[in-house]
Amino acid sequence: MKLYNKILSQIKEDINKEKYKPGEKIPTEPELMKIYNVGRSTIREAIKTLAISGILNVKQGAGTFINANFQNVSMEQRLRRADFDEINDVRALLEKEIVKRATLNHTEDQIIKIEQALQNRKIAIQAEKPQECVDADIEFHMAIANAAGNIVLSELYYSFTLILRNFFSARDAQGISYFAMNHHLHEQLYKAIRSKRINQSQSVLQKILDNNY
Repeated sequence: MKLYNKILSQIKEDINKEKYKPGEKIPTEPELMKIYNVGRSTIREAIKTLAISGILNVKQGAGTFINANFQNVSMEQRLRRADFDEINDVRALLEKEIVKRATLNHTEDQIIKIEQALQNRKIAIQAEKPQECVDADIEFHMAIANAAGNIVLSELYYSFTLILRNFFSARDAQGISYFAMNHHLHEQLYKAIRSKRINQSQSVLQKILDNNY
């Protein structure tokens, strides 16, 4: 992760925690450099990005302020208001891009984490523990998202998993049949990603999506 992205996330987190409130002026560049222990160029890049996104308002000669119109509403809260079918459509688009990038960009350590999550999924199925199946399934897909090499994609996908977890948990009060029936597809997806076979990984993913898992 680039340093400015890390600082960008830290500043956004402080805003979400209301350390800096809407309409208020944030600390000066030298103060931010001390707070986050980074150089001027990193702070400037983070501030520039936040200003472009509309979170900050840079006033020449006056300083930088939290946009008074900024609504401190998390992605999770926004998604909870959305229709589930729309969420699932966007999730499918995300997963296709994530799988493609993970197939191309994964490291050996990331492949190991995907494999471990896949094994956890199998163990949960064999133990017939629905909630552990849900957790392991999301762990598997998050491991793939992290292997995509794009922190924005992985963070966005994580927001979707918070909603999907509730849906899957309610659905699997019926048992573990959905997980058991398509575990072989998850194994195929892992092998395709590991072998860097893009067409195959996309084909297997589509079969998983068609089953809403």
